[in-house]
Amino acid sequence: MIPKTFTAERIFKAARKDVWRAITEKDLMKQWYFDLPEFKAEVGFTFEVTGGEPGGTQYLHHFEIVEVIPERKLMHTWTFVGYEGISYLSYELFDEGEYTKLILTHSGLESFPADIPDFEYHKFEIGWNHILDISLKNFLEQ
Repeated sequence: MIPKTFTAERIFKAARKDVWRAITEKDLMKQWYFDLPEFKAEVGFTFEVTGGEPGGTQYLHHFEIVEVIPERKLMHTWTFVGYEGISYLSYELFDEGEYTKLILTHSGLESFPADIPDFEYHKFEIGWNHILDISLKNFLEQ
């Protein structure tokens, strides 16, 4: 099995504390990501969301926070309930002058079933690029 990891680096015109708040406060997350019933940036906290392509199969995503370094790093697991595989998603934040560099890494994508088109690497790549380049960017730089 060949490891598949999606990594993206973006610089946002926002302070690191504001980017941190955007990725850890549920009331802010719902404005650019998912509307979660509850979210806590605490190791061991679990949360779920149902999602998929509009008009396509909807999957129950299950996550567990595994690492938190306030205003620096947030990492959680990512599984699809009822399917094999586990991946890890991390957001790492760095000061870049007055701006913030975010490095998003989604590793373990090869662990998901290869025969399900929705779990293919390029689907994650398209999704993350849209979220980072449009949703999060517009939210942070409005």
